[in-house]
Amino acid sequence: MPELLEVKDLKIEATSYPPGEDPVRITIVEGINFTLERGKVLGLIGESGAGKSTIGLSALAYGRGGVEITGGQALLDGEDLLAMNRKEIRAIRGAKVCYVSQSAAASFNPAHRIGDQVIEASLRHKLMTKAEARERAAYLFDILGLPEPESFGKRYPHQVSGGQLQRAMTAMALCSRPDLIVFDEPTTALDVTTQIDVLAAIKLAIEKTETAALYITHDLAVVAQVSDDIMVLRDGAMVEYGPTEQIIEQPEEDYTRALVNVRSIKHQEAADQKRKYFEMSGIHAAYIGGVKVLNDVSLHVPKGQTLAIVGESGSGKSTLARVATGLLPPMAGEVRIEGEPLPAALKQRSRDQLRRLQLIYQMADTAMNPRQTVGQIIGRPLTFYEGVRGAERDRRVQELLDQIEMGEGYIDRYPAELSGGQKQRVAIARALAAKPEIIICDEPTSALDPLVADGILHLLLDLQKKKGLSYIFITHDIAIVRAIADSVAVMYQGELVRFGPKSEVLSPPFDDYTDLLLKSVPEMHLGWLEEVLATRKIESAGN
Repeated sequence: MPELLEVKDLKIEATSYPPGEDPVRITIVEGINFTLERGKVLGLIGESGAGKSTIGLSALAYGRGGVEITGGQALLDGEDLLAMNRKEIRAIRGAKVCYVSQSAAASFNPAHRIGDQVIEASLRHKLMTKAEARERAAYLFDILGLPEPESFGKRYPHQVSGGQLQRAMTAMALCSRPDLIVFDEPTTALDVTTQIDVLAAIKLAIEKTETAALYITHDLAVVAQVSDDIMVLRDGAMVEYGPTEQIIEQPEEDYTRALVNVRSIKHQEAADQKRKYFEMSGIHAAYIGGVKVLNDVSLHVPKGQTLAIVGESGSGKSTLARVATGLLPPMAGEVRIEGEPLPAALKQRSRDQLRRLQLIYQMADTAMNPRQTVGQIIGRPLTFYEGVRGAERDRRVQELLDQIEMGEGYIDRYPAELSGGQKQRVAIARALAAKPEIIICDEPTSALDPLVADGILHLLLDLQKKKGLSYIFITHDIAIVRAIADSVAVMYQGELVRFGPKSEVLSPPFDDYTDLLLKSVPEMHLGWLEEVLATRKIESAGN
């Protein structure tokens, strides 16, 4: 089959403007070569900053964030996209080449119906009539597994789930019958159960429409299910490139092998889990408007142990964290540390009660003041809880930086000058500055690359051993649960479905929801997605 896309010697640069210095030219991507046939999928994988999205967007002749494509070619059906003028590029985008972003919620206009947005590009490029476009959209809604495909487009974005909106965005990209789609981390923000449905829908849609695709992700187990070939990237350069089977089963490079074997932590669960150091009992909670979110939830974690709370979005995991920290006073129930009840509301808690329980947020980016230095961010709790200032505060901040393995040279940096993993380490140091006894970790690694996330998990376990910390680890990643937890709580629609030692909760017999959750965790072998879907069909037929 002839090549649809051929990228030759791609070079992408950006200009840095250091304060008080002359502008500096930085090479972001260099020497990238690959080809892609119609109906095939090429996976682009690597850590943050590897150049995945930058390379993928070059197929739209687009440089995001001020980067500039300065060399090479991107040939689509023999035409060099990088040599086209603006008018020619606009004619290509949305017609021959389309883009599916990571966040569908941020990509849809909340003021317009989904169907109108799905067909917009097809109408603007005059590829079909409005009636034809609506018929095409309904067909795509159907093969993507969306409910009531004939009327689904009449809904607004806020009226559908995250997984449904992500599939609707895929329909938007497919509607104009493009030759190529660039999928940029389309399932990263989804729960594992939802991710299965979206992956299956994307794979089926590509097969039925014979559209070629670039699939950008940092999850090798995910990309293995949809890609024919995989390119592994690091620091803007190609590490390894070949058929998916070879990359997964016989990787040649050390970095690829590290990606395949990530999550190597072997944590032995604690034997005694009956001691209730931190306890939440009979928790009922609701938000404004009376919508009940938690219903009679009771759980505990002993001193120096880790409780993992798992469940899909909307199950109540983060709400439970808000109740624990006093950000959301419960309607009923109690939170206790060593048997001492904590006041329900944050403002009612003493400074020492606040100190004992700290929170690490999912998105370190939004949890830090971008105008404060690392020293100021970590130093603030030192001043608040202990009154430490000046040189002594700087010394203590540096000690904390040493503990999170960041060492010298970071105290005067701003968040924008740090990588994602470094920001999360600073967030950990800020929590440690209060000398807490319990830390609630709310999805602290979900936005990180696998190798970076692995480093954060190792750090947290090491700190736990040294300081006797108790963790409540909120996640939807069962691989993390297996790696670090002592006990596990499974939540579904605001209720506690299953709770106990990890070895018991993750062993059969399972309730239906826990069984679904465990089966939905991507595994690093070819054909896993088909196996899961086949099992679901058999179980559905049996019911």
